[in-house]
Amino acid sequence: MNQCKCLGKVYLVGAGPGDPGLLTLKGKTLIEMADVVIYDALVSPEILAMINPNAEKIDAGKRRGRHSLVQTETTNLLREKAQTNAIVVRLKGGDPFIFGRGGEEMQDLIEAGVPVEIVPGITSGIAAPAYVGIPLTHRDYSSSVTFVTGHEAVGKYRPKIDWKAIAKGSETIIIYMGVHNLAQIIPQLIGAGLSQETPIALIRWGTRPEQQLLIGKLSTINEQVERLGFEAPAIAVIGSVVNLHQILTGCMPQRIDPSLISYN
Repeated sequence: MNQCKCLGKVYLVGAGPGDPGLLTLKGKTLIEMADVVIYDALVSPEILAMINPNAEKIDAGKRRGRHSLVQTETTNLLREKAQTNAIVVRLKGGDPFIFGRGGEEMQDLIEAGVPVEIVPGITSGIAAPAYVGIPLTHRDYSSSVTFVTGHEAVGKYRPKIDWKAIAKGSETIIIYMGVHNLAQIIPQLIGAGLSQETPIALIRWGTRPEQQLLIGKLSTINEQVERLGFEAPAIAVIGSVVNLHQILTGCMPQRIDPSLISYN
């Protein structure tokens, strides 16, 4: 790959899970100053509204089986924009390095000679459970957490994850992008020793106004998903900490209108 002669720098910015109040100050400053913003599908409209109105905005969003731009196109676009623009922001939902392909994009940019910097964001695997009153750790319930992807390749499920080891090795399991594969994942967890009575929570659009919560057990959740038409994007939380929702739900975080926030 030819080395890039760049005017500017690419910033891989985590937009957080959706609530604009969870965007970092550094991320907010960068999108307000950006010349170009290339954003993903899971970035909330409220955060997109914060982007510099004079910036070029490019949708590189991905959905299951439907890609606006393939990964190589996105990387090439970032490289191209950095040649003629000072601040190029790659805006990604959650945290770029947590199942966000941020590591891949950064590696490609470095190899191309493009200056690049990471700006972490709050990942949905932490924020979404918190917003429904589910702490991932609790001294009486869980002292270990595993984050795992349940994502599939287009048109098929990829059984590369050692679900047996995960079931035996962690008290709380967080599955990203796993709703469409629960029918394949859950039997493996049960086969590895998890009780069919183990509680599970599915959180769709976590921290957003349209947030949805579905709670069940490993033995019932697939039927609930089918019956209610529950769809992605959603985070799955598996473990006894899910039961704390009934106790802590009254203290769930409140969204703050970003227009009311002052940093002066």
